[in-house]
Amino acid sequence: MISPAADRACGKAMRHLLPWLLLMYVLAYLDRANLGFAKNAFQVSTGISEAAYAFGVGIFSIAYASIEIPSNILLHRFGARIWLSRIMITWGLVSAGMMFVTTATGFYVMRVLLGIAEAGFFPGAVYFLSRWFPDARRARVMGIFYFGAPLSFVFGGPLSGLLLDADGMGGLHGWQWMFLIEGLMASAVGVLVYFKLADGPATASWLEPEERTALSETIAAEDKHHNAHGVTSLKAGLLNWRVVYLGLIYFLIQMCVYGVVYYLPPQVGRLLGRNVGFVVGLVTAVPWACALLASYYVPRFAERIGQRRLVASVTMLACAAGVSLSSALAPVPLAALAALCVAVAGFIAVQPLFWTLPTAYLRGAAAAPGLALVNVMGALAGSVSPAYRLWADNHFGTGAGLYALGVSTLLGAAMIAAAARVLQRRS
Repeated sequence: MISPAADRACGKAMRHLLPWLLLMYVLAYLDRANLGFAKNAFQVSTGISEAAYAFGVGIFSIAYASIEIPSNILLHRFGARIWLSRIMITWGLVSAGMMFVTTATGFYVMRVLLGIAEAGFFPGAVYFLSRWFPDARRARVMGIFYFGAPLSFVFGGPLSGLLLDADGMGGLHGWQWMFLIEGLMASAVGVLVYFKLADGPATASWLEPEERTALSETIAAEDKHHNAHGVTSLKAGLLNWRVVYLGLIYFLIQMCVYGVVYYLPPQVGRLLGRNVGFVVGLVTAVPWACALLASYYVPRFAERIGQRRLVASVTMLACAAGVSLSSALAPVPLAALAALCVAVAGFIAVQPLFWTLPTAYLRGAAAAPGLALVNVMGALAGSVSPAYRLWADNHFGTGAGLYALGVSTLLGAAMIAAAARVLQRRS
């Protein structure tokens, strides 16, 4: 239980900080996934092959992963407000620069630059939230933060489709307008968040002195407890095998995420028998609307029954079933779309529950690099998943890639179920 003053401070923090973090995540996810909307038109304009597209999707994750840990160490040094603002401004400019790509080589270069620019955002945001919200509030807060992914498609999907339909306006392709406008939006928000975020309760002018003290003491008390029982040193945060185990779970979650997200608009377009545009963007928003509801209710349900790990494992099982059935039911478009809704809702709702594991296990100097390591392993899935799906489709027939993603997701569910035993430590 936390004190009334600390509880009031948490409520104010949710109102003052979460809207900005949520907006940042919406734009981050949109700038990462809008390539899926542009895929067909982009390939036609540039002549980029399916193999080159898959490689470009994957190389982003390699660049992202290579800079992730240094980025989070710098965030710990300079503060979340400055570093998160820097990340947003630079990635927005690079994303806008995608409008100038005309060759496969240029595509690869821009994807590498985008990965470097965005590196550190997500684990940095998770670390930032751990400095503001106690363990008892974190799953719920992370659930709200995860609204960003589905919201980016609920609103960003139709926006991306509308911009794609602006093909020819001003002498630009629709995909060029999409990259330009959505990239500059991210940079503009990056400037604003510099003035809106506070690195911790002690520097928040909108908290009363009693609230600042109470929340700071609550976070400090939890840090002291976890310092005695968890991983706290920089070296341990990077080399502890249990952190690697958590990273493997996140890798398997992200295998499904990347394997679905970068191909979702074309997949929905095939189900509807239409080219990707405004209508496909609207229908693509449906699975993400389901994910929005799931990311709100599933973490709250898990907190209420006190079974975060069990609920997370069952959610992953549902995701595995959904992604597999979306292939099996392809001849029945409505049923296949319903299966996609289950899959997308599953891999979004499980993530706030998953992140309660590493944020409780990693504290002190271990937190920023340890969380970055977990996220790095998840990011590497982005370099594996598209090729993994393409390999399965090429060797076993169209649709086999989705079954392959179902198998990897099933393994992730089993690893989550075993996490409690794995994370047990000697006092």
